[in-house]
Amino acid sequence: MEMRQDDGALEFSNQLKVPKARVAIIIGNKGETKREISSLFNVKLAVDSDDGDVFISGKDSLRVYVASEVIKAIARGFNPDIAKLLSKSDYILDIIRIDDFAKNKNAVQRLKGRIIGLKGKSRSTIEQLSETNISDYGKTVAIIGENENVTMAKRAIESLLEGSMHSSIFKWMEKERRRIQATKF
Repeated sequence: MEMRQDDGALEFSNQLKVPKARVAIIIGNKGETKREISSLFNVKLAVDSDDGDVFISGKDSLRVYVASEVIKAIARGFNPDIAKLLSKSDYILDIIRIDDFAKNKNAVQRLKGRIIGLKGKSRSTIEQLSETNISDYGKTVAIIGENENVTMAKRAIESLLEGSMHSSIFKWMEKERRRIQATKF
């Protein structure tokens, strides 16, 4: 994040590179998503469709940061409505790079298959048990949710990437979910 002072007023800015295939989703139908994000966070958004650069600026550094996280989430495959959950103070985005766990290109696809499971069953189970939203895009898996839940989902996904059995991970997640719920009350 960058900070500039113009005419006595501070302005914060951030620049992100997003996949060209996700630029249209960030802009939305007739610019609707871009306008919604600008309005929600009171920031200026400029999107370069040719190279995938997104420029975010505003007077509040926190709003610029959160808007950047929303853009990053959309770039990692989330629907804009899910990405906008990051506007809630207790929600975070975490991104896991699958290629950090893979030895080659074929291994990336195999590991991605372990996370997704047959007809999306593994990913769906992790989402349900951790009460998070998960997106797999390219060589990454992104998670949106409350901090403690994202931590649980991340640990489960990393365990799958390291070769742990699905059933063991799901049993651990059920136990962890009960623990988290007991501490909330």
